[in-house]
Amino acid sequence: MSPRAAHCLVMMGLICTLSLLPMKAGAQSSTAWPPQAPQYRFHMIGNAHIDAPWLWPWSESMAVVHSSFRSALDRMNEYPDFTFTASSAQFYEWVASSDPQMLEEIRKRVEEGRWAIVGGWWVEPDENIPNGESLVRQGLYGQRAFQQLFGRTAQIGYNPDAFGHPATLPQILKLQGLLSYTFMRPMSHEKKLPADVFWWEGADGTRVLTYRILYSYGNTEQLRDRLRDFMVNLQEPTQDLMFFYGAGDHGGGPAKENIQSILDMRKQAGAPTLLFSTPDRYFEEIRKLPNLPVAADDLQHHSVGCYTAVSEIKKDNRTTEAALATSEKLAVLGSVLAGFDYPQADFAAAWKKVLFMQFHDSMAGTALPEHYVVSRGAYGYAREVADQAMHRAAEKIAWQIPTPDPDSEYLVVFNPHAWDARLNVEYDVGWGFDYQPQGKSNSRLEDEHGADVAHQWTQASTVVGDRIKLLFRAPVPAFGYRQFRLRTVKSASPPPSVVHATERGLENEHLRVTFAGDGSLSMDDKDVGEGVFRGGAGGARAVVLDDPSDTWSHNVRAYTKEVGAFGSARFRVLENGPLRATLRVRTSYGASSLQTDWMLYAGARTLEARVTLDWHEHLKILKFSFPVDVQNPRPTYEIAYGFKVRKAEGDEDAGQRWIDLSGDRAGKPYGLAIINDAKYGYSVQDNDLRVSIARGAVYAQHDPHKLEPDGEYLWQDQGEQTFRLVLAPHAGAWQDAGIVHLAEELTAPAAVLYQGI
Repeated sequence: MSPRAAHCLVMMGLICTLSLLPMKAGAQSSTAWPPQAPQYRFHMIGNAHIDAPWLWPWSESMAVVHSSFRSALDRMNEYPDFTFTASSAQFYEWVASSDPQMLEEIRKRVEEGRWAIVGGWWVEPDENIPNGESLVRQGLYGQRAFQQLFGRTAQIGYNPDAFGHPATLPQILKLQGLLSYTFMRPMSHEKKLPADVFWWEGADGTRVLTYRILYSYGNTEQLRDRLRDFMVNLQEPTQDLMFFYGAGDHGGGPAKENIQSILDMRKQAGAPTLLFSTPDRYFEEIRKLPNLPVAADDLQHHSVGCYTAVSEIKKDNRTTEAALATSEKLAVLGSVLAGFDYPQADFAAAWKKVLFMQFHDSMAGTALPEHYVVSRGAYGYAREVADQAMHRAAEKIAWQIPTPDPDSEYLVVFNPHAWDARLNVEYDVGWGFDYQPQGKSNSRLEDEHGADVAHQWTQASTVVGDRIKLLFRAPVPAFGYRQFRLRTVKSASPPPSVVHATERGLENEHLRVTFAGDGSLSMDDKDVGEGVFRGGAGGARAVVLDDPSDTWSHNVRAYTKEVGAFGSARFRVLENGPLRATLRVRTSYGASSLQTDWMLYAGARTLEARVTLDWHEHLKILKFSFPVDVQNPRPTYEIAYGFKVRKAEGDEDAGQRWIDLSGDRAGKPYGLAIINDAKYGYSVQDNDLRVSIARGAVYAQHDPHKLEPDGEYLWQDQGEQTFRLVLAPHAGAWQDAGIVHLAEELTAPAAVLYQGI
């Protein structure tokens, strides 16, 4: 039995503890069936849960898939009633590639109705970290593969081992042709539901018939005792239930002893009805039942540490999702406007890499450390596909735009968004003067109509020759592009600046930011005449909390014990207008350090942070704290293709690119949204909004295994990582403040093309 399965059973208490007593596989208790047993009908679901990867590399999983499927086919030859259930289109594509004869055997059993294809997705992914488009692509490529390989698609959503399920999922499932859903986590001790058989109602009102697997997806021993537990201890709205059996995690599936024990139990006096069955048959049967309860909520929480573990794959996932979506838009634009050859096969291959890396143990940060070297390469491949397609499509368009002045430099900026946007552009160019932060400039930037465009020079990414970084804000129409011309003019002083940096502050027309000695900040919203944070200070305080939990953070709902904070701030002005002012703040804690470049643009109502964290802490978690000054706080989290309002009770919750904390201030709505490009863990206790930045866990440490005080281990997230934040205070509702647009503009890369003369 795997550590994970044992942990799940132990959590169920005495019943499961008794079930873990040694007994020969397939052996059954001599205890008589309970009196109500004949009223029950159990659909016995033979399966082999396969983690690809977990404590082994994905390449090993190919062998596990092959051996598990071979075993299931052999059992079918031996037992004419035996049925088997398996998900994940990727697994079947491996079989098609490596053993076409096995695929033919599976096709035959599928046609007979004895082999159930479920899930409809590429793999069984995490569902909190991937965005809505990724969950849609799981179904797109998964169902497409099933149609190609078997001439049919799956009808049952199936993700037993994922660590949580967003409230928007029912709509996504139903639109993919998946009318029912099977899951296991959160388990009954983690999430109270009206029943384990229920209609799950999504955020838009869509309902899918849903079943929570009881105890485990991989029962292999004492099947009779486990069935007895169902009948004695569960209060369900029906006596028709599914029972999952077969060795899992590293595959295996039902053994001969399991199947024979079911056949033997069928013959026993007073036994329930036991059917070799599939989820399709089960849901078809219970769909007719009246008065099944409805649950209208997301299905959380399990393993909240997984929202933050292994920062690298979290950031790679966010940036690659955005890169692929943006590249596809630009490729379509290039195809329509300039005859660009849309690289459909390349995009499909890139998405499949991403979808596989989103497998729940991979995405959650709970796999072996070697896997995250593999994930780095996989995401790198996908981003390279995206980058190549985006810039080649953009260049195809840019070639058609004249560059009439040989003495000027030209840039074409593309807007991948469905709205007109002012895009922040940074581009290193060769220019004929030495950079002086507040010195005179001999440049003019203008649009295609000759109108002046405000710009600023700053230090280039390199220190060689005449390279210098050009900054400007490019107004570009929706799904459009504009050309900007940079030309030489008589040297002149820069225009007066409305944005300023001082040793400990930043200010523009709308915001005044002041930094304290520990590096935290106060922010005055000049438009409303009040401070953003309670007590006027303490924003972005880097708080360190105790985190002795395992890699998953099993049995943790919140991180609450503060053990320290970053401090001893040092300050340096990097830029001082006219377009942008930047103040660098360096702080430290223990062996760790933070470098944050706080950036304020002229005319902006948002403050940007570019953060470099050098983390060297163990069994601790770092959070950024934002104590928003509102009453009746209401936190709203972005989730996959939607949002979720949750309680401000301190729970660690998963979110996508942004979280907003709004409430009442002097009888009017006010709030602060935090947008980022790499993080997924958040918490809100009363008015204190916190973003989880990094943990210091050991790779794949799973309770009940404990760390030795003097042990040598491989620790996650040690060293340097980078990410960006945007602070967006707003009067009124977050919807009116354009938070979704701001998140998209932060994370989606805008193509900028240099035009040669």
